[in-house]
Amino acid sequence: MHHSRLSTFVIDCKVGDIEAATRFWSAALGRKVAPVDPSSPNYRELEAKPEEPMLLIQQVEHESRIHLDIEADDLDAELERLEALGAKRVAYVKRWWVMEAPTGQRFCIVRPQRGPLEGRANVWDGEGR
Repeated sequence: MHHSRLSTFVIDCKVGDIEAATRFWSAALGRKVAPVDPSSPNYRELEAKPEEPMLLIQQVEHESRIHLDIEADDLDAELERLEALGAKRVAYVKRWWVMEAPTGQRFCIVRPQRGPLEGRANVWDGEGR
């Protein structure tokens, strides 16, 4: 048994100025910018309520797009569950899996971002639910 849920909407920006991109999305979405994490220079976070998905601005080299992250307390079990649904592995990067949905969209499987998932996420028993 493992847990997973929608964690984050990531706005991938192919830009030279991540600060300008962050100012735009902050104003567009009416969200304040969280303090910058110096260990993640390509990311900026917009504030979200605890029950809302996180919002990240990411400076990237590929074309701009929006992707989502699914957080899971067992990455391997979630990987297997999503592959059984038709998703494909693209790459393992640092601590997460980049996946592709059968419909072509990219998404990531990440570790829990805001504490334990138990009681706050879907529960998967290995047979679908």
